[in-house]
This record gives sequence, C-alpha cells and structure tokens, in this order.
Amino acid sequence: MDGPVTRLRARGGSPADSAASTPLSESRSLSTTPSKSSSSTSLSSMGEDAAKKVPLLDTLGNEFEPPNYTIKDIRDAIPAHCFKRSAIRGLGYVARDMICLAGNFYLFNNHIIPALSDFHPLVRAVAWGAYSVLQGFFGTGIWVLAHECGHQAFSESKVINDTVGWILHSALLVPYFSWKISHGKHHHATGNMQRDMVFVPKTRSEYSRRFVGIGRDVSELTEETPIATLTHSLLQQLFGWPMYLWTNVTGHNYHSRQREGRGHGKQNGYFKGVNHFNPSSPLYEAKDAKLILLSDIGVGLTCYALYLASQTWGAANIALWYGIPYLWVNHWLVAITYLQHTDPTLPHYQPEAWNFPRGAAATIDRDFGFVGRHLLHGIIETHVAHHYVSTIPFYHADEATEAVKKVMGKHYRADTRGGAFGFLKAMWTAARWCQFVEPSRGATGEGQHILFFRNRNGLGVPPMPVEEYVPNEKELENEVLLGMRKEANYP
Repeated sequence: MDGPVTRLRARGGSPADSAASTPLSESRSLSTTPSKSSSSTSLSSMGEDAAKKVPLLDTLGNEFEPPNYTIKDIRDAIPAHCFKRSAIRGLGYVARDMICLAGNFYLFNNHIIPALSDFHPLVRAVAWGAYSVLQGFFGTGIWVLAHECGHQAFSESKVINDTVGWILHSALLVPYFSWKISHGKHHHATGNMQRDMVFVPKTRSEYSRRFVGIGRDVSELTEETPIATLTHSLLQQLFGWPMYLWTNVTGHNYHSRQREGRGHGKQNGYFKGVNHFNPSSPLYEAKDAKLILLSDIGVGLTCYALYLASQTWGAANIALWYGIPYLWVNHWLVAITYLQHTDPTLPHYQPEAWNFPRGAAATIDRDFGFVGRHLLHGIIETHVAHHYVSTIPFYHADEATEAVKKVMGKHYRADTRGGAFGFLKAMWTAARWCQFVEPSRGATGEGQHILFFRNRNGLGVPPMPVEEYVPNEKELENEVLLGMRKEANYP
C-alpha cells in the first residue's frame, strides 16, 4: 500500500464524488455468535445466523471489520531508531522556519511592496495576499513544531520540549499547556464518541435535535444546499480554532464524568464553564492549574507585544503583517485536523466497542505535496502512525508509517490522489458526505456500537429508516442531564 489506496464507487453518488479512500479488500462481517453446523441447524436458525452476519457498511458501501491487532504489534514493527529524538535537529528546524518567516517579511516589506508603489492598489493587495499565504504556511510549520514539543517528540528533554513549545505556541496565541493536556486526552481516546476531544461528529439524534428539533428526525430534512455547505465550511475554517479554545466545540460533552467533579453543571458553549483558559474547566484537574495560568500568561504577553507594536507601527500594519497570516494558520490547523478525522471510510466508536488500536486506526493520511512534506513537516502525510506512537519525531515518521502499514493491512487509510488539490477537494467531499454518524443498518452485538458517517444529501449509503434507529442510551441520558431533553427517548 505504497501508493494511493484503491477506491470503490459509492452507492448513490457519481464516481467524481467518491473522493474518500478505502482499501479494496473483502471484509468479514462482524458477528459475536459462532455459526452452527448445517447438520444441527434448522432453516429458521440458519436464517437468524444470516441476519446476525449483516455486514457493517461505511459511507461508500464497503464492508468494515474492526482491527484486531494490538499496540504492541505496532510498536514492535517500528525500527528502534525511529524513536530517537534530537534537540539539535529540532532546533535546527525551528531556526529554519523562523528564517523563512523573517525573510518573507523582509522581502515583501522592504523590496516587493515598495517596488509596486506606482502600480494600481489592487496589484499591491495581491502582493500582500501572497505574503500572507506564505507567512501562513511558515507559521503553521512553527505550530507543528510546537505540536511536536507537546508530544515530547521534539527532544529527549522535557524541559526543552515544554520551553520551546510554550514560546512558539504563545507567539501564535495558543495556550500551550492547556492545549497540550486536552490534546493528550484526544490521543488517548481518538474515535471514542464520549471521550474524544477533537472533531467528534454529531450523532444522528444530535444532528436531528439541532436541525429539526426534539421529537423529529433527520429523515424529515431535504438535501443541504451547496451554498449552505459552503457557508458552514467557511465559518468552520474562520472561527473553528478560537471556538474550540473558548467553547470546546467539536469536543465531547460528557463533562459530568470528570473525576474531580469539576464538570457538574458545565457543558460546551460560550460562558458554560468549558474552555482552554480557565483552570477550573473540566478539561483539567486541580494539579494542572499552574500550567493553565502559565499558558494564559504566554498568550497575554503576545497580546501585549502586539498592542505595543500597534502603538509603534499602527494597528493596520500589524493586522497586515501578523493578523491575516494568523488567520491562515488557524485555517490550516482546522483543515488539517478536520481531514485527519473525517472521511467516508472512517468509523467512530461508542465506548462499548472502542479500544486504543481501533481508535488510532480511525484516522487517515493525506497528501499536500511540497507544502505538506516540507513546510508543514509531514503532519498531513503521516498522521496515522503519529496516533499510534506520538513521541516519534516527524523526520522519522515516514519510515514509521511504512512499518505500521504492514501491521495494519487493510485497516490503514490514505487518500493521496491529487496532491494539494486533492487535499482541498477532500474538504468539500467531507462536508457533503460526512454530516452525522449512526450504526450500520442491521448491525448486532458489538457492531451496534460502531458508527459510520451518513448524510442527508443522497450520497453513499442512506441513513437507516427512523423506525430502526436506536440511539445510545448514555447519549440521551447525558442530554437530559444537560437540559437538552426532558426525557431520554427518541425521536
């Protein structure tokens, strides 16, 4: 599986719409009951066994079987030198990216823009736009290096990792330790509908509640218009990251389970007690309070520095030099994370069916060409291996990925068609195909707790009839606890 994985044509959509990936291999249906021999089985019991073997289907109509290998299998397959981290090499990449940032600023501000002084203002606007795009790529590269620090993949020293990570993330208005802690929880519970911290999809019942109201079902909705899809995508890309920091949007909403009792009465949303800046947030424990405050101080210092710079050079210049590139960094961060965890081939799990190897496999590698490989340090191309062993530095991640593929087999997911353009197209595909999750129709046993993306747009496998849909009991109970429903029933 060295190249792009083979794709199957989706049911209900055109081949052009089937941009998501899936291994082209047969998959055994999930069954928790052994089959009886024909010599001792009546026709009726044979029919019951057949019903229990209804295959689990992803959005494209491909049969799915959950992984059965262990994390030990994965770690044993990765060459030992892939685990080695070098502070000198990591700092070298920091220096390289800083030079790119400074050089790009110097080149445009002192040479390119002045050379265009006699041109139409629109020409200068285009030039500044090119500056902001490049600066956004370089800034995202810095973000990724701080991400390495948060995973302790930057060097062997925790002090170096956290010092460099705090400085780099603070410069990008990211609360380093606050993000590090919640992001670590994401890695420990990837794909778990009730514990994951990043891009947890809406269940069918949640999607119905939000878009048609309590007591009604998604089956009552018509197709989402393309303009509505585009509007939602633009809002996600523009505001997704700050909303995640301030409201925990896309994170789980089961905070009443927080072991210290911090989550009682708190839920995701503005001013509802769940964010990345408050030491009493249920995202953290009491022992984390000093680190949360240190993160806030880092962001505050950067804000003060920007204020002083605005006093010296003017707010308009700072918005041009820092503000717009900052929005590009946020855009790429959201796009990368969204597409790492959202694809028509990916499953999600209720706690009853989740384990760590399964959750880590519920991610996908993509390709962003030169920019992804060199400016963004391969974070797009090697994400699956990163979820299994997050302490492997990015410069060893390609080799680790090849080793991991051999263990994962058909469970490895990658969509590498089209390079950077394919990556951008995948954002539209995911938005149209992946609107909510539900169990595969007819699933039994453990399979009832394995969820797949469905949509209201007539693409791929259709949602099951409303009379067959049974939501997770804990989900409904949690919504009652949060005041979203009066009774734990559906619809």
